[in-house]
Amino acid sequence: MYATPAQLVELQKGQLDAFNSLGHTVFNAAEKLVNLNLAAAKALMQDAADTTQTLLGAKDVQELVAMSSTLSQPTIEKAVSYSRNIYGIASGANAEITKIVEAQIADGNRKVSELIDFATKNAPAGSEPALSMFKSAVAASNTAFDTVSKAAKQAADWAESNFAAAASATVNAASAANDAVKAKTKKVG
Repeated sequence: MYATPAQLVELQKGQLDAFNSLGHTVFNAAEKLVNLNLAAAKALMQDAADTTQTLLGAKDVQELVAMSSTLSQPTIEKAVSYSRNIYGIASGANAEITKIVEAQIADGNRKVSELIDFATKNAPAGSEPALSMFKSAVAASNTAFDTVSKAAKQAADWAESNFAAAASATVNAASAANDAVKAKTKKVG
């Protein structure tokens, strides 16, 4: 129980540390996103210049069509890679935030348990049923939190596997379409 000012200060320090950790996590994720976006914009500008130069070198329409179909594949792969990087940054930040929140909840549960123990030792006679009911409520809320936390982790894992499958399917479909255009161009030529 928090009976002294030093204990209250320690509680506030713990809360401030958790808030500071959350702030650093969010700031680091934002910094990574900004760096990723700057790199992507720079690469996009360079790719646009290179693509323009390549397309301007085409001698006829068939060569232009053949060039344009081969130039689209790297763009799709870069877009998928960009999406994977964004997902990775968001997923990493989420994992850090989850770890901080779970640590705070565990600390809160420990403190509630200490409070219950203190109340049990100092409770007047006849209050045992009320304390037992309070202990049961705390245990039920902890169980509910654990269940929700496990379900959220399963949902995140499911979303990650679906994202990976969708990214792979996108690259494969673009590659197949690119191959079909190449084959059609060769038949026409």
